[in-house]
Amino acid sequence: MLNMAEGLARLGALAAHPVVRTLAEAFQDAGFELAVVGGPVRDALLGRPTHDLDFTTNARPDDILAIVTPISTAQWDIGRAFGTIGARVQGEQVEITTYRADSYDGLTRKPVVEFGDAIDGDLNRRDFTVNAMALQVPQVKLIDPTGGVEDLVAHRLRTPIDPNVSFGDDPLRMLRAARFSAQLGFDIDPETAAAIERLRETLSIVSPERIQGELVRLMQTDDPTRGLRVLVDTGLIEQFLPEVSALRLEVDEHHHHKDVYEHSLTVVRQAIDLEKTRNPGAAPDVALRLAALLHDIGKPRTRKLEPGGGVTFHHHDVVGSRMARKRMQALRFDGETTDAVAKLIELHLRFFGYAEGAWTDSAVRRYVRDAGDQLDRLHILVRADVTTRNKRKAARLASAYDDIERRIVELREQEELDSIRPELDGNEIQQILGIAPGRAVGEAYRFLLELRLDEGVIGADAAEQRLREWWAARES
Repeated sequence: MLNMAEGLARLGALAAHPVVRTLAEAFQDAGFELAVVGGPVRDALLGRPTHDLDFTTNARPDDILAIVTPISTAQWDIGRAFGTIGARVQGEQVEITTYRADSYDGLTRKPVVEFGDAIDGDLNRRDFTVNAMALQVPQVKLIDPTGGVEDLVAHRLRTPIDPNVSFGDDPLRMLRAARFSAQLGFDIDPETAAAIERLRETLSIVSPERIQGELVRLMQTDDPTRGLRVLVDTGLIEQFLPEVSALRLEVDEHHHHKDVYEHSLTVVRQAIDLEKTRNPGAAPDVALRLAALLHDIGKPRTRKLEPGGGVTFHHHDVVGSRMARKRMQALRFDGETTDAVAKLIELHLRFFGYAEGAWTDSAVRRYVRDAGDQLDRLHILVRADVTTRNKRKAARLASAYDDIERRIVELREQEELDSIRPELDGNEIQQILGIAPGRAVGEAYRFLLELRLDEGVIGADAAEQRLREWWAARES
């Protein structure tokens, strides 16, 4: 529950922040208004950490630049056309924007920029009431024309104006609703949610890069599943990631299987918990979280109803990996993240064969080789994928994975497992066999690599002998 007395005290502390105080005095001396706006005000009232400082003012961009130049070590005006001047003040990066009263053409997200003279008009054009509050400084006056405080108390997300108009102006705000719902733990006002459902197809005017950016921010929250439910329940996710809503498979009275959608959300939560336990203090691992969300997206396409009530999803790991790669490329994810997610999905079932019976050292080596630099993430994903309510089965699987991780550590200590390679390199292969560079060298290298995976380290002399025997058999 929001304690207003504590919240106001925190606003006073925000106003006393050295950077805020320095800017407030400079703008006041120049005869202009200045206010901290948006997220920092919201977070101060909620007692959350305050990060980036954003300001709004009645000063025009040229005036802003003239005011901040003497008190900052760097300035940039890349956002001048939108009224924004950036600066580095006392080591912190800040942005200061002229009051705006924009209008939109309904065809793109680019507003027709119009500067305003009153802060209330500027706040009314923002995405949600909880982000439409300002702290005027140096007076320490809270400005809240749209009821943001009441919505903070109610844990509610609501647009400052008619949501049909707000989302019609900028459809990306619909994605931001899902993100803030997860980030703040707030419910979306019913009228606002209904508008998202009605206007979801207008998201088509938003670029894939901007959609990807909001998806990443959602997945970086402590529990993205709340926002993911918003996206699925309103149908908005159909516009950019329909594979997730497709996980809600119909279950008839004759064929039974677990709820794949709910299972996937549980895997996301469990993966985040394990991520925080194994890598405390690290930045959110978006690739791991996306792999957890998408690891079963191949199931709807591979589902087969068997006689007797059984259901199979053969090869859904491979199919899902391809689907994820295609979707992430469409959303303009970078190649490294795309490759990581695709590999994790492709490998996420491999371990379950181990649970049925201990692997040979060769199989463990291949597991490590195939996972490559994704091994640590794969450990987390596989463990998170166990959502059974059968405590005995869950304990058995956890024990089996403890065992495989132990064996990997042991083999890693014995054999430099992270850099598995043949005991003879390409030059040595050519010298031993008396051949020139070409396909035969590659075949010999692969033979020696398989030998290394199957038998571990056997020594250069033994490797040479086995190579000569293989070559002789190949030639004959």
